[in-house]
Amino acid sequence: MVKNIAKGIKAYLGTFKLISQLGLWKYFGVPILISFITALLIGFSAWGLSDNIGGFIAKIWFWDWGKETFTTISEFLGGAIVIAIGLILYKHIIMAFSAPFMSPVSEKIEHHLLGQKHTHRETTNTAQLIRGIRINVRNLVLELILTVPLLLLSFIPILNLVTTVLVFIIQAYYAGFGNMDYTLERHFKYRESINFVKSNRGVAIGNGIIFMAMLFIPVIGILIVLPLSVTASTTETVRLIHESGKLESKNLTSEILSH
Repeated sequence: MVKNIAKGIKAYLGTFKLISQLGLWKYFGVPILISFITALLIGFSAWGLSDNIGGFIAKIWFWDWGKETFTTISEFLGGAIVIAIGLILYKHIIMAFSAPFMSPVSEKIEHHLLGQKHTHRETTNTAQLIRGIRINVRNLVLELILTVPLLLLSFIPILNLVTTVLVFIIQAYYAGFGNMDYTLERHFKYRESINFVKSNRGVAIGNGIIFMAMLFIPVIGILIVLPLSVTASTTETVRLIHESGKLESKNLTSEILSH
């Protein structure tokens, strides 16, 4: 698992160079706009709802002493909860609606790595969008089921150190899942793709760790997160599919062999 996580992270090396080499930046305009607008909406929601949620949490403190301090902490926790859930919604929204733009990027990278033109089944933009929505709605529901109880447990001192790490890993896994599916949708059906990612969850987590980390970089993070994460995910996913025997090619380039 740890080795595969490291591979998912290592795949980010050279992504800027590969994007520029293949002239892929033009494909990221609309996804970047989607990412920016979604981030703004979630940010304003967190700002507006933190006081309300904080006030609701503060009601559990019945005593007068320390009430002001607890209210302040509650407002902070309220904002943290909104941001945590907002990040979950954010990544699934941008991944679902960016599918028609990211799939061609993934395809071009795959052709570059394998040196062949017809390595997959044909899919339309509509099919890619439907597939993206289907995958991300499924992942969103599962992620919320796993994350909400951990967020509630985070109110317990000391235990919140563990739950914070677990929430981050869960978010990373589903972020990597979404990035991998831009490649998988050309080679596997819906259920097969889910099983494939489960079998390679370490790579998904590694990809998602950098994805999530970039979101904490003000402004720039949300602009570059998709280009870099999708590129890194594609190179690693193509390697995994090739190793599984699904892709047969003797023309692998040095980029994929180096992994």
